Amino acid sequence: MPETPAYPVGLRLAGRRVVLAGGGTVAQRRLPALLAAGADVTLIAPEVTPSVEAMAEAGEITWERRTYRDGDLAAAWYALAATDEPAVNAAIAAEAETRRIWCVRTDEADEGSAWTPATGRTEGVTVAVLTSGAPGVPEGAAGRDPRRAAAVRDAIVAGLSDGTLVARRNRPRAPGVALVGGGPGDPDLITVRGRRLLAEADVVVADRLGPRDLLDELPPHVEVIDAAKIPYGRAMAQEAINAALVAHAKEGKAVVRLKGGDPFVFGRGMEEAEQLAAEGIEVTVVPGISSSISVPGAVGIPVTHRGVAHEFTVVSGHVAPEDPRSLVDWPALARLRGTLVLLMAVENLGAIAAALRAHGRPDDTPVAMIQEGTMATERRVDATLATAADRAAAEGVRPPAVVVIGEVVGVGPYAPGAPAASRDSGTRR
Repeated sequence: MPETPAYPVGLRLAGRRVVLAGGGTVAQRRLPALLAAGADVTLIAPEVTPSVEAMAEAGEITWERRTYRDGDLAAAWYALAATDEPAVNAAIAAEAETRRIWCVRTDEADEGSAWTPATGRTEGVTVAVLTSGAPGVPEGAAGRDPRRAAAVRDAIVAGLSDGTLVARRNRPRAPGVALVGGGPGDPDLITVRGRRLLAEADVVVADRLGPRDLLDELPPHVEVIDAAKIPYGRAMAQEAINAALVAHAKEGKAVVRLKGGDPFVFGRGMEEAEQLAAEGIEVTVVPGISSSISVPGAVGIPVTHRGVAHEFTVVSGHVAPEDPRSLVDWPALARLRGTLVLLMAVENLGAIAAALRAHGRPDDTPVAMIQEGTMATERRVDATLATAADRAAAEGVRPPAVVVIGEVVGVGPYAPGAPAASRDSGTRR
C-alpha cells in the first residue's frame, strides 16, 4: 500500500497539558521546544538526566518520579513516548489512541499517531520538515529519512538567517534602524541576525571597519552610505551620520547601521541610539564580536588563561595618558596582573607604554600588536613593553590594530619562540 503522507499542522500548546514519558537524552532534546511553546509539561520517569532535573528544580516542568501507569494521559492534549522500554511506549501509544490524543513514539515512529518534524526557527519563521518513503517502496525498506529532513531544515534556516535565501517581508513595517555589530572584519564573523538584517535592508550606513566584503552581496537597489571614519583623515561627522539614519528611517526604509566590532564597544552606538530614540524611531541593537577578544583569539592569544590571567581589561588608547581628557586610571591599570587590551592605541602606544612602566608594569611584559586582525592582510608583531613603540614604528604598524599586553601573549603554539610551523598554522593568515 502506498504510504500516506502526514498532514502538517502547528500545535498551539500554550497552557495545555503535555505528557512526556522518559527522562533520557531524547526527552532532554524535546523539552526546550515544548517549554518555548508554553506547554504545561508533566514528565514521568523514575530517573532523568541532570539537565532535565534542573528544569524540574526550576519549576519549568512537573516531574513525577515513577514509571508510566495507565491513565497518565488523562486531560492531556499531546503525548510523547520516549522511554527505553518498547512495551511501555506501546502502552502509552495505545492509551493515546483510545483517548484520541496525538502521540509521538520516539523509538518506533510508525507506531505513533504523530511525527516530530525537524524544526528550526529564525526571526518570525518556524521551519518544520518531514520526509517520507519513496513512492512504491514498501514501508520500512526506505522509510522516512530524518537526516535528510534535518539537512533540509538547516539549509532553509541558514539561508533565511544569513540572507542567502531572501524572503522579504511584505507586511507594512514601522520605521526603524538596526545598529549591527559587524565583528572584527572577516565577513564570516558577523552574527547570523546581523547578516539577515543586511539582506533585508533598503539603506546601509557603513563604517570602514565593518565587514566591507558583505556590501558586495547587497542587491543593486540597496543604498550604501559611506560613513568611514578614517583615523587622522577625512571623516563623516557624527551629526551627519545621525541625520542620515533619522532621515531614511522616517522615509519608512529598513536602515542598517553597519559598524565594526560591537556597536557599544567604543563605537558611538549609544549616541546614535539616543538620537534615534529622541526622534521616536525604533532601534534594534545587534551585538557584534568585539575585536578586543576576537582579534587576539584569531592569532592564538587567549585574553585569559588558567594560572596566567584571571582578568582582562579593554581600554581605548585614542587619548594619551597625559591628556586632560583621559578618563583612564593608568596607575591602577599598571598594578593589575592580568591582560590589558588596547584599541585605537597605535598613535599613543609610546606614551601608554611609558605610563604603564612608570607605574610599575615590568619592562619585559610581553606585548603583541595585531594589525587588521581576521583579515587576509592580518599580521602580528611581538615586542615587550619597553620595545613596543620602537617595534611598531620599525614594522610600520598602523590602524586598525589591537595591542595585547600581558603574560598571555607568551601562551600557546603561536607565542614568540614557538616552532615556525606552529606559528604559521591554525588561525594565522
